[in-house]
Amino acid sequence: MVDRRDVLTGAGVAGLVAAAGGGAMAKPGGSAGAGRLSTPPEAIVETALGKVRGAVRDGVFAFKGVPYGADTGRAARFLPPKAPASWTGVRAALSYGACCPQVARTGWQNSETAFIYDWDDGFAGEDCLKLYIWSPGPGKGARPVMFWIHGGGYETGSAQELPGYDGERLARRGDVVVVSVNHRLGPFGFLDLSEVGGERYGLSANAGMMDLVLALTWVKANIDAFGGDPRNVTIFGQSGGGAKVSNLMAMPLAQGLFHKAIVQSGSLLEIGDPARSRKLAEVVLKGLGIGRTDLDKLAEVSAIDLIKAGEAARKEMPKPPAGRINLHWQPTLDGVAIPGAWGAGAPAISANVPMIIGSNLNEYAPSLGNPALEDLGEDQARGMAKAIAGAAPAAWDAFRAAHPKAKPVEVLSVLVSSQFRAPGVVQAQRKAAQGKAPAWLYRFDYNPTSILDGRVRAFHCAELAYCFDNVDRCLNATGGTAEARALAGRMADAWIAFARTGDPNHKGLPTWPAVTAGATPNMLFDAKCAVVDDPDAKERAALTA
Repeated sequence: MVDRRDVLTGAGVAGLVAAAGGGAMAKPGGSAGAGRLSTPPEAIVETALGKVRGAVRDGVFAFKGVPYGADTGRAARFLPPKAPASWTGVRAALSYGACCPQVARTGWQNSETAFIYDWDDGFAGEDCLKLYIWSPGPGKGARPVMFWIHGGGYETGSAQELPGYDGERLARRGDVVVVSVNHRLGPFGFLDLSEVGGERYGLSANAGMMDLVLALTWVKANIDAFGGDPRNVTIFGQSGGGAKVSNLMAMPLAQGLFHKAIVQSGSLLEIGDPARSRKLAEVVLKGLGIGRTDLDKLAEVSAIDLIKAGEAARKEMPKPPAGRINLHWQPTLDGVAIPGAWGAGAPAISANVPMIIGSNLNEYAPSLGNPALEDLGEDQARGMAKAIAGAAPAAWDAFRAAHPKAKPVEVLSVLVSSQFRAPGVVQAQRKAAQGKAPAWLYRFDYNPTSILDGRVRAFHCAELAYCFDNVDRCLNATGGTAEARALAGRMADAWIAFARTGDPNHKGLPTWPAVTAGATPNMLFDAKCAVVDDPDAKERAALTA
């Protein structure tokens, strides 16, 4: 398979990121901070480490850049995160902090792609272990906590990257506390030095995942001061963030820190093996000219040079076979931080954690950013399906039969997108097979046809505008129509209901059954939502025939 970044970016979908928006404005909650925005005394909250001051916008309190971990730069690189030092006085928590250093984004080079996603790249720095919190009111009740993990695979992204990540509307709509997080990515979070560095670097292959554990530990200790209930925490994430949710469910250190989980377009059931991760580290060290006996020199390497070495190593590492998503940086089955994954079944340690799992119909949207591909011929589309997803002729025929009136580009889109869809179905079935907590399965199908001649489709990350109730924050991707707002209300209310009760059903949706051993019902989120049992079973079967 072509590198995942090539698939999603080269065709104009720009990688593992999102665009999002919101619905009609609800009435502000609470009276603190009269006016649209203020920084009143009520927005000062005391954490275990010191006081932080946020802002109040339309009745929702926002605290940005709250530290949950110490600086991870220089000598602290590749090590498990540590709690930050306490402080005196009141610390300003009013703006986004540093994002983990990462490869430069190329999506800006395409006007359509940049228009749809509307990124905010922020600024880079290794002192990036920060939280972002939205609450209807600090210290006022035990609200459900929704802990968001951004996308970007394991090497890009941030909590501020997309306007749709903003948690204000979701917090207001659901009377919930929304928490978002920055953590280490790429070589900073997943460089496996365990073989060459010994005990000191024994957990380096999963440092980025250890950051998330520390962040959840902070939530358990502090979120009640922000109005949240540490006994009712839902972790949810999209793409790479969804994969991190899946990994947390398999981590003993994370057990008990969350109680529900949502995986959106991120059902990566296999993660890195130690042999590959150690080989990658060996290539990176060689590129930097650093040997086994002088690992201390890594502390002096600039962040940019470390990223460059990682990118150079990418070219030397073997690519997976066609049809497999190629992740350069990823967590590793190290036997300690992550002793198991989903490959052999749902993790036993999270058997009692209910889940929502799903993906989008058009994760791969070929003509978004490349209008010429809208007119692909049948043979051209077949060839691309084979090159990108390793699809045999029988697979193309099955998808064509399921979509007889679709354009070739649409058949190609749905076929390639099955690389996200198929493992999501498997994950839900494995969860159901445990016979413990339920799993609900969805597919997001909505296409805002008023944008770019309908070529937007249900692209990778499109659902974020809706589950965050942020349609109007991302008009470029949603159109801001009444239809889009109505769908956002239905989807956001499902996420809120799940966070509150462990069941996504609410009166605005058709009854949504959980997956069972004998049935695979899917909620299809569209202009008109419907439940269909395993709507693409034949097509998925053809992919592996």
